[in-house]
Formats: sequence, structure tokens, C-alpha cells
Amino acid sequence: MVDHEKQIKQIMALMENLVNDASIPKNIRKNVKEAKDRLSTNDEPVVKASSAIYSLSEVSEDINMPIHARTQIWTILSALETIREG
Repeated sequence: MVDHEKQIKQIMALMENLVNDASIPKNIRKNVKEAKDRLSTNDEPVVKASSAIYSLSEVSEDINMPIHARTQIWTILSALETIREG
């Protein structure tokens, strides 16, 4: 069995990098922080992943997002999808 909690901790570390990146607009950092907070709950990993995906998909296509941030968010979304599907 895949250790989803370990994956979630790694995803949260990636999210923390985005939250602390001043080159990313404030509204996007806020949504990433909300998604990270959803991963911190005591829910099942699948529920956590689904909640975080919902938060991140809202901003993933924001035209004001720097390219490097968009790439990181897509990477995070992909990792969350594997948890949700798994």
C-alpha cells in the first residue's frame, strides 16, 4: 500500500515554497495556503486530496501566475490526483 500521508507531507512542503514566494500574486498564495490547510485536517487522504484539488484548480489557470508557479501547481495537482485515485 502506498503511504499517502508521506506523499501529503511532501506536497505540503511544495505548497509552502509557493506560499513563501513573493513573486506569486497574493490571491494565488492565499489559495495555495487554503489548499495546504485542507491537507492538514484529520480526514482520510482521499478527502484531503479532493479538497485541495478543488482549491488549487480555481487558480491553476490564473493569467497573472508566473510560469514557474503554474508548473509547480500542475505538479502538485498531479500528485494529489494520484492520491485521490489511489
